[in-house]
Amino acid sequence: MIGVIATLKVQDGKQQGFEALMKELSAAVRANEPACTLYQLHKTEDPTTYVMLEQYQSQDDLAKHREAPHFKTLGGKLGEFLAAAPGIQILPAVE
Repeated sequence: MIGVIATLKVQDGKQQGFEALMKELSAAVRANEPACTLYQLHKTEDPTTYVMLEQYQSQDDLAKHREAPHFKTLGGKLGEFLAAAPGIQILPAVE
């Protein structure tokens, strides 16, 4: 298993549009990526900071996620909402 923690800083005032886009992306991931066992956006105490928790069965499945058409299309729209580059942590599971 591979875990991913993505910390996303959103431009103030653009939270609603960001959340709508992420809901659409999450639905597409769940519908098209059976090897992704978790793909969930979370709010933090800071109204402009979000955390996306992801889990994949393997490193190859994470690579397939990044190449998936729905991720390229919808993920490509994130730039209009983000205030900074996402902070990404990729973590191997302890099994």
